[in-house]
Amino acid sequence: MGSRHEIEIVVNGEPRRCGTAARTSLADLLRDTLGLTGTHLGCEHGVCGACTVLLDGEPVRSCIVLAVQADGHAVTTIEGAGGPDGGLSPVQEAFCDAHASQCGYCTSGMVLATQALLEERPRPTRAEIDEALGGNICRCTGYVQIREAVERAAEGSGAR
Repeated sequence: MGSRHEIEIVVNGEPRRCGTAARTSLADLLRDTLGLTGTHLGCEHGVCGACTVLLDGEPVRSCIVLAVQADGHAVTTIEGAGGPDGGLSPVQEAFCDAHASQCGYCTSGMVLATQALLEERPRPTRAEIDEALGGNICRCTGYVQIREAVERAAEGSGAR
């Protein structure tokens, strides 16, 4: 079997020490080892964006990042993306208000990609929104409501 590695990562603000095989993806570590199943696996090739998490604040496809590559870094999953009081974040509220999720499978990746965008660009243009979310595929909404949710979050929160 593969070699095992001890890694230390901060997941949703909580330091974690985990044993993992060298070839385990970050998505599998989050889901199977840590029980954070809000990180969804779609294509498992880094194309659909359903598995998007934030690695040191930057959106990454956790299905193609090895868990050992996250050693010493901070990971934010949808479970850690809520507001400080344990409620919804402004981005999550905007997604609800704009009806930007139907089946919900892509939503966690879309929300995290949006949060990263708004941290970098509090008032993004439509082109910047489309670019930031271009790697996240939604088969239900047609993107109109998703773009509206991003715009609402930017208008309503000033990027938090």
